[in-house]
Amino acid sequence: MAVTGEVYNTGLLKRIFQYVKPYRAVFIWSVILTILLAVISPVRPFLIKYTLDHYILAGKYAGLVNMTMLMVFMLILQTLIQYNHTLLTNTLGQSVIRDLRINVFNHITKLRLKFFDQTPIGQLITRTVSDLETIADIFSEGLISMIGDSLQVVVIVGVMLYTDWELSIVVLLPIPLLIMATRKFQKAIKIAFQEIRNEVSNLNTFLQEHITGVSIVQYFARERQEYKKFYAINKRYRDANIRSNWYYSIFFPVVELISAMSLGLLIWYGAKSILAKPLDVTPGTITQFIMYLGMVFTPIRQLADKFNTLQMGMVGAERVFKVLDTKDTTPNDGHQKPKALAGNIEFKNVWLAYNEDQYVLKDLTFEVKAGETVALVGATGAGKSSTINILNRFYEIAKGKITVDGIDINDFDIDYLRSHIATVLQDVFLFSDTILNNITLNNSNITIEEVVDAAKKIGANEFIERLPGGYQYNVMERGATLSAGQAQLISFIRALVHNPAILVLDEATSSVDTETELLIQKAIDNLMEGRTSIVIAHRLSTIQKANQIIVLDKGEIKEKGTHQELLKLDGYYKKLYDLQFSSKGIAKV
Repeated sequence: MAVTGEVYNTGLLKRIFQYVKPYRAVFIWSVILTILLAVISPVRPFLIKYTLDHYILAGKYAGLVNMTMLMVFMLILQTLIQYNHTLLTNTLGQSVIRDLRINVFNHITKLRLKFFDQTPIGQLITRTVSDLETIADIFSEGLISMIGDSLQVVVIVGVMLYTDWELSIVVLLPIPLLIMATRKFQKAIKIAFQEIRNEVSNLNTFLQEHITGVSIVQYFARERQEYKKFYAINKRYRDANIRSNWYYSIFFPVVELISAMSLGLLIWYGAKSILAKPLDVTPGTITQFIMYLGMVFTPIRQLADKFNTLQMGMVGAERVFKVLDTKDTTPNDGHQKPKALAGNIEFKNVWLAYNEDQYVLKDLTFEVKAGETVALVGATGAGKSSTINILNRFYEIAKGKITVDGIDINDFDIDYLRSHIATVLQDVFLFSDTILNNITLNNSNITIEEVVDAAKKIGANEFIERLPGGYQYNVMERGATLSAGQAQLISFIRALVHNPAILVLDEATSSVDTETELLIQKAIDNLMEGRTSIVIAHRLSTIQKANQIIVLDKGEIKEKGTHQELLKLDGYYKKLYDLQFSSKGIAKV
């Protein structure tokens, strides 16, 4: 769906208005008030004309007082209508984008990981925040306001023609010039606005990446170089804004010039008519037309700006709906929700490709019985993390079949499946929230007593209690106020309290110190007890008790067996083992 320079996409507009349905009453009242404003706007100039011609020039003081009171009443009425109109249109716009933003966020959280591999996070932030704000302007400053301004111009021109058609034609002669200038401005400013939106997206993407990775910038003393990059992006953003301001700086003086031409024609022709036909054209008529000119030219000038506001809203809507139309979601067609899972896992001839025909997993076949522990080892890029990602259905396999308790994972309700698999990652992610909420993930079914009990089993309760506020301590963004080891312990508690049938440990001890690793190793036995466990580890000392060790290389299973069995094979596993132990002079276990 594209927004053209000539007209807005009606299909896209209809889609936006689907979100207006819950607020139909607010929308209807906004339209009614828009019509009332357009109808009331010509009344005050007419009252001024009548007062000037019939009371001021005639010296009738009593009539002047009455007309003044009537004009004050009309002014108050118009002010009240304008107040409610502005309030309702803004309320409508904000209500629509609130609902739309919720839908966008909900949709984004359901997208596959592959989508995030290919899409900058800063771009998604732009779509969810600033692009959505432009959609609100469609209602507050765009479409409804444009309808009101257009209606006001039509009503006023009609009144002018009815009052004096000859004078009206003369003073409106420059209008075609104004229309031409407006069209030129619309096309130019639309391009400028699109450039601004693109640069905003680039700016957000750069900031998100570099603020998140500021430690890397500082570690390698790259502040100067990154400053230059940011300077260039910010300069492009500035230049795009300057170009849009340049178009405004030309357009507004041109409008004022054309308006002055109409006013000059009015004074010339009006004065001439008063001298020639004093009874037909009165000073009140000239005053009335002067006010009408301002009420015609101002909306026409604003229409250009509001039309561009509408178009920017449409461009923003197009981008937002492009995210909503992204079909890169995991199908949730399964309905299986057993009362409990034992945790039997079987991979049958499984193939996985992130890109077509570029397989990262090739013909994987293995079985993990309930309560057993399987370890996946291999060099970086061997396919270990890919194996656990497809178990959670973060990526869809190309060929083969994966079953849990004999049920194809595609037949499970996806939320049910994932809720029974707990994963502890090497790179622990903690939200800017309390320790308690980071553990429970705001699951109201998990009590504080269960959290404390799990923390004691993991051996983390002592350090948590020492923190200010204990379990209510805010760890800040990404757990910045905790050490790597403390954050890892929090992730273990998180896994334990969710009581999963299947536990996945992905390099769970690789980023912690030796003391913390020993603490975690003691807790792992409690964590694994009664659960099927899949462990990914580079440190082979941590997996020697596994029921089965699977050696992967370039996506293929090269060896399977226990620690002692694989050592006897003198193959891939033996080489990995010797590399870690013998080459360091460490005694073999």
